[in-house]
Amino acid sequence: MHLTICEVQTETLRERINLKDRRENADVLYNNANLRLEGQLDDRNTLTFSALYLTKDFGVAGGVPIPDTIGAFNTLTPKARQYTDEVLLDLTWQSKLGNSNDSLLTTRVYSDFLNYNYNNPDPNNFGTKDEVNRRAVGLQVQHNWQLAKNQRLTYGADYRNTRSRNTTFSYGTNISDVNYDGDINQGALFALYEVNFTPSFSVNLGLRQDFNSLVNGSFTSPSVGARFIVGKTTTIRANYARSFRAPLISNLEGLAAFNVVGNPDLNPERGDSFDIGIDQQLGKIGLLRLTFFHNTISELINFKFGSPSTYENIGKVRTLGLEADLNVRLARNFFAFANYTLNEPRIVSDRNSDIEGNSLSFRDADSLNFGLAYETPKGIYAGIILRYLSSYFVNNTNTESLPGYTTLDLKFRIPLGRTVMLNGNLDNLLDRQYELYPGYPAVGRSFRLGISSTF
Repeated sequence: MHLTICEVQTETLRERINLKDRRENADVLYNNANLRLEGQLDDRNTLTFSALYLTKDFGVAGGVPIPDTIGAFNTLTPKARQYTDEVLLDLTWQSKLGNSNDSLLTTRVYSDFLNYNYNNPDPNNFGTKDEVNRRAVGLQVQHNWQLAKNQRLTYGADYRNTRSRNTTFSYGTNISDVNYDGDINQGALFALYEVNFTPSFSVNLGLRQDFNSLVNGSFTSPSVGARFIVGKTTTIRANYARSFRAPLISNLEGLAAFNVVGNPDLNPERGDSFDIGIDQQLGKIGLLRLTFFHNTISELINFKFGSPSTYENIGKVRTLGLEADLNVRLARNFFAFANYTLNEPRIVSDRNSDIEGNSLSFRDADSLNFGLAYETPKGIYAGIILRYLSSYFVNNTNTESLPGYTTLDLKFRIPLGRTVMLNGNLDNLLDRQYELYPGYPAVGRSFRLGISSTF
């Protein structure tokens, strides 16, 4: 049944965008290097340093023109290339306070550096070169304290400064424009208190105070959660939390490679989230989890597809949904898993009254994942995963949507020794053609091989 549905969607896609079997300028080269050093200073203190270096050099094939749609502005870019390199550094010190193991202080200092270059010298579309230089430094201090056998307190503070400069050079005018040049300071104080009143009933209370240079003043986010074990195999849980999320710096500065313009006037999101669920053990072979959630977010930051694309605030969005997750051991070393999300985000209010009551674009799809896996204690793994995403709207006026799609992936892992591992993926095995954004076909059948080593 799934294969027939996918075939219909494939033909629809070919008719929509006149898709060719091969597209030029879609090569990619990744280089990753990871270093982790850990030292036991004494029996109470541990110091860990980690460094990650990532580079990516690839051709940007661009979008495919679609007549009479909002994606019609997209054009192929046979000479466009993008290069990024990232450095992520982290130094963490963990110290056990006092003379027992009930108090742990963790201090973390980190920094991230990003260099981004998108170069499209094509004179037919007034070629441009976009550059982003971004760096972030941060500090986090957290104390975990076991006050008693049934009480635990976690509290701390974190701070982060992000500095970014984004410029676009036009080959046609020989002028370089500054899209964004600024920094954001973010800080927070947080605390979480957990208490087990009985072996079967526990409660957690949380409080977070955010400070952000984009917002006047600060924002307080309380949270509360409870867990109740019924019998030996059933657990009921419920949670409520206030939320605050400031715009990401990428929302403010945009991304020229994909014709996305930043919006420096974005407001932070503020919301209320509630969920209630049940966990049911299935004897000794599996676990079933069901969760109902209800979220209300004011000034939600949403991607707006268009010519050009950008980010915008939506007045208020209410989301109702249901998540189901199942994990089962079929036999020795054989496992099955499935998860399904039913999602309904609705625009409750907005400055544009015409979109009130509509589904929120790009976020109203339901999803299903199903997989079978074989894994041995020695580390051999093989798995097959079916992924399904339903159709979804690509604008808040709900006048255009993309069809759903189904893909099939294979994954494996083979130990080559005690410290060396061979990993492989074969994604989109059936080579299904689909779009994530109008006019941007997703990657077809692809494979990846890698070797990892620990020492």
